Amino acid sequence: MTKNIMIVGVGGQGTLLTSRIIGKVALESGYDVKISEVHGMAQRGGSVVTFVRYGDKVCEPVVEEGQADVVIAFERLEAQRYAHFLKKDGALIINDCRIDPMTVVIGAKEYPENIIENLSKDHKVYTIDGQKIALELGNSKVLNSVVLGFAASEIGFNKEDWLKVVESTVPPKTIEINKKAFVCGFEAK
Repeated sequence: MTKNIMIVGVGGQGTLLTSRIIGKVALESGYDVKISEVHGMAQRGGSVVTFVRYGDKVCEPVVEEGQADVVIAFERLEAQRYAHFLKKDGALIINDCRIDPMTVVIGAKEYPENIIENLSKDHKVYTIDGQKIALELGNSKVLNSVVLGFAASEIGFNKEDWLKVVESTVPPKTIEINKKAFVCGFEAK
């Protein structure tokens, strides 16, 4: 059986690092792993989408619509844009924050209201204010580790395996704060 994870967010939120950590924990647990950045902007503010698929044998890296076991959204509007990738019984993990896309900034469109409430009507939704927790820890850049910790129970693997991979993946000077952020997210669920 293959597990399908989709990570969506805005450039600069750590979606790519998050996908590498998920892929590495699955690989170190003995699974075949495929990771793909389908599209995205390297710049801050652009939409970024990555897929992580793992199982006994994975042939392609892209998750089809309606097949994601877990969608991790680092921003509410990104959750709305990509919720259709979720399986009927899948989990939608949402970092409850708002980042206005350029169309909203310039006044061409309005940011949708009640995104989380509307998504909760059709999906199993879990929310966290990862930015608040990251700021309480003193470093807004660990937002992705907070959200990943929160999502870990839906993905699987034990906490110690996650922490080992976080330690071996993040920059050396940020190991302790990222591990602390992961644990805060993990314990928030």
